[in-house]
Amino acid sequence: MPLTVGFDLDMTLIDPRPGMAAVMDAVAAESGYPLDGAHFAANLGPPLDMIYRDFGVPEADIPGLIARFRELYPEVVIPATVALPGAAQALAAVRELGGTTIVVTGKYRANAALHLAAFDWEVDHLFGELWSTGKAEALKAHGAAVYVGDHVGDVRGAKAAGAVSVGVVSGPCDAAELAAEGADVVLPDLTGFPGWLRANADRLSAGTGVGRSGPR
Repeated sequence: MPLTVGFDLDMTLIDPRPGMAAVMDAVAAESGYPLDGAHFAANLGPPLDMIYRDFGVPEADIPGLIARFRELYPEVVIPATVALPGAAQALAAVRELGGTTIVVTGKYRANAALHLAAFDWEVDHLFGELWSTGKAEALKAHGAAVYVGDHVGDVRGAKAAGAVSVGVVSGPCDAAELAAEGADVVLPDLTGFPGWLRANADRLSAGTGVGRSGPR
């Protein structure tokens, strides 16, 4: 079977934190709500509606604040974002093996596409506004054997899809949190992913997966 690998975006492939903090602070200044850009950027993962609820924004005002965040996003966040170590190589490794790449993110799809274009990264499929186990439907639809992410929500999504969960310690969750949530493999970042994928590609394509202690 062709190998399909899914990736999260924020803090897995890219680091958008400075721009994300700046946009959230701008929305705070305009709206008067106590939105903390630094806290938001340090805990990327959940979608904006959940973030605004956690900051105490009334439900009626959330759609407007989401729209304003998305409006400000392209000019502020895109140019300030950097690729995380190993990201381009991880995507390339899937292609070298004849596989399919999909990005499944909680981010607004149009803005996620801008990030991919900014780095000239081509992926086969892009899904936005999906979080935690909600990512499973997209992963299952494309037969993803692996899903790579930095958050416990990504581990939950991989598990719900029946995919091998690869956690990277480049976001808000440490190795112990990712392992406790059930990640099959935990890597410091994506630099080690191409080697891991090549070593396990045959098993993954055959659907036999990997165990926490290595291939099975």
